[in-house]
Amino acid sequence: MKIKRQKQAKKTISFYKYNFNFREPFQLLIDGTFCQAALKNKIQIKEQMPKYLMGEVQLCTTNCALKELETLGQQLYGAKLILQRFQVRKCAHFKNPVPASECLLSMLGDTNPHHYFVATQDRTVTASVKKIPGVPLLYIILNTIVLDKPSQASLDHIQAVQLGELVTPTQQQSIRNLKEEQGISRKDGERRGKKRKRKQSHPNPLSCLKKKKKGLPTPPLKKAEPGEKRKRSRHKRRKTEGGGNMTAPAVSTS
Repeated sequence: MKIKRQKQAKKTISFYKYNFNFREPFQLLIDGTFCQAALKNKIQIKEQMPKYLMGEVQLCTTNCALKELETLGQQLYGAKLILQRFQVRKCAHFKNPVPASECLLSMLGDTNPHHYFVATQDRTVTASVKKIPGVPLLYIILNTIVLDKPSQASLDHIQAVQLGELVTPTQQQSIRNLKEEQGISRKDGERRGKKRKRKQSHPNPLSCLKKKKKGLPTPPLKKAEPGEKRKRSRHKRRKTEGGGNMTAPAVSTS
């Protein structure tokens, strides 16, 4: 069962690498519910995550997730100690903390531009994450870490890209980078995009002339002037050795 689960995880990771440009080190966004489940099931997140994902990982959380565990009291003190060991990523709620579920979804946005894996046991977060294309989801079931299969939103997004209906965020960013390298601004691109009107061209007048018939010109016949005798050609025949007649060359007499 463990080998089968590892193969499925490898297949899912390859899907996100190929279609959404995920690269190592993988960034795992973790909340307090996942840490609490790991503590309960005696799972060492820092040791087991790299083995399960078969690559280097960065474990991270947000300030809102830490504040939420502080407000919940002693019951989640162990989960708080685990979560404090991870990197704290900046969120937009530093001065006014919000619930961890809301904060995690705000970090993902509509397209997950920072390529986060999300590790949570919160069903509300799980349902919302599955609606965002390109977000790998991790949770704990029966003392094991499970990487969920690609959501239907991710599959639909890839199908739309293949049909040419959408451009992936990675492709959009690469297009912007190429434009910046070439020094092409947005206005220049819009100007170049406009089609130039072609000038109306008139046909060449020489091409409209009728074609002359090809052939040797016949020389005009000379008219005999008055008082001038007409030349006649006479043919003399001479005998050949065999007794036959042979026509002699014409001799012109005037």
